[in-house]
Formats: sequence, C-alpha cells, structure tokens
Amino acid sequence: GVLSLGTPGVGKTTLGKELASRAGMTYINVGDTAKEGELYDGFDEEYDCPILDEDRVVDELEDKMSEGGVIVDYHGCDFFPERWFHIVFVLRTETSFLYERLEKRGYRGKKLQDNIQCEIFQTLFEEAVLSYRKEIVHQLPSNTPEDVERNLDQIMQWIEQWMKDNN
Repeated sequence: GVLSLGTPGVGKTTLGKELASRAGMTYINVGDTAKEGELYDGFDEEYDCPILDEDRVVDELEDKMSEGGVIVDYHGCDFFPERWFHIVFVLRTETSFLYERLEKRGYRGKKLQDNIQCEIFQTLFEEAVLSYRKEIVHQLPSNTPEDVERNLDQIMQWIEQWMKDNN
C-alpha cells in the first residue's frame, strides 16, 4: 500500500484520487471511511469534530489492505500497522498557501492555528519517520498545480519500480 499523509489542505485527496486512477489502485480516504461507518469515539468540542476510533478504522480497512494496491489518505499515521505500507509520502505546503486553503474550507481560530503550527513544525513528517522505516518516507512539496503534476510523475515511477522489484 501507499500512504499519502499531510496536514489538512495540502492536497492529499487531489493527489490520491489522481494517483489511484493512473496506477489502477484503490483510493481510500480514511476521513470518509470513518464517516460512512460512523467509526467514532465521541466528539471533540474544542476542534468541533468527531474523534476517530482508530481500532475500528484498522479493523474496517484490514481486508482491503491485505489485498494490496491501495492508496490511503489521512493526516495521521501512528495507528496504522507498519506492514500496510511500502511507501509513505508526506505532502508539504508553504504556510501562506495553506492558510488560504484552510480559510476557504471554513477553518477558524484554534483549528486554523493548530493546523498551520502542525505544518510549520513538520509534525506529520516526524510522526511518519518514527512510525515507518526512514527510507520509505518521502516529503513532497505541494504548493502549485505544477508540484502536483511532478509529484504524480515521481510517485508513478516509484510504484513502477516497486512492482518490478517485487514481482
């Protein structure tokens, strides 16, 4: 499997869906999966959002993941089994771009600030490096449509190489 990771607003969904269609893989948005199956464990008043039930998410995705050929899109990664992913991409966006994108989505106050902080401090990249072997974790810039196109080409090359090496 492939994990696409990053702060909300960095372009994971755009990249994930396009990658899935180019590579003939299955695209899974963990947020949508949780919503559909109501895989929640309460509600976070401060952030005004439901709290993910991580164990139930893992149970829900286990069968699909074992089949392989899956692209998973989420902003966290420390609860996924390590065996699920052969390659992990952390998308990074300059804060000025990110601020604009999140404001457009209606992020305000603490939620907006915390997501910007998360990006500034590379929180998710560090989480990925602690959760997976360093050599499978890659950071990619995701500021412009040109970046997205370049990232897609790069990831497609990696996937093709991985297929060659492992078949």
